[in-house]
Amino acid sequence: MGEAARKLIENMSAFGIDIDESQICMIKGGTSKHDALETLITAVSKNPVVVDAEAFRRAVHEREAVMSTGIGGGIAIPHVRIPEILSPTLGIGIAPKGIEFNTLDNQPVQILVLFATPEGADKEYLSLLAQVMMSLRNQELFDGLIECRTPTQAHALLND
Repeated sequence: MGEAARKLIENMSAFGIDIDESQICMIKGGTSKHDALETLITAVSKNPVVVDAEAFRRAVHEREAVMSTGIGGGIAIPHVRIPEILSPTLGIGIAPKGIEFNTLDNQPVQILVLFATPEGADKEYLSLLAQVMMSLRNQELFDGLIECRTPTQAHALLND
């Protein structure tokens, strides 16, 4: 069964969770890692599942200070599991020109996927992470996201 057919049957986005267009951000080249994270945190914080935006902001930056979530291959997966998140949600940052992110492979990041999940939702987080990583290994989807110039285009690509 083809990818399109599978998604149609499952009726979900490529990342396995509905991502509101307001949580997809275009990030300009030359943006700092901190500013890219701030852009995503601000977008995701507007979702009502985030009950304390400041706690969320602190948790993301504290997690990133421990170790970079830039996993290589142009991808960063910043993530937190905190009680101030009521249900899992994602923010997507697309940086076509790449940004420095202190990645494992020392390459710029072009796609950031910010995971915000409730404390204790380890199983949901791992399942969602596996779906996102599997999807981003699809070079056609990865390249397609990088070619998007608006959140609307990226939203359509993730949900078509």
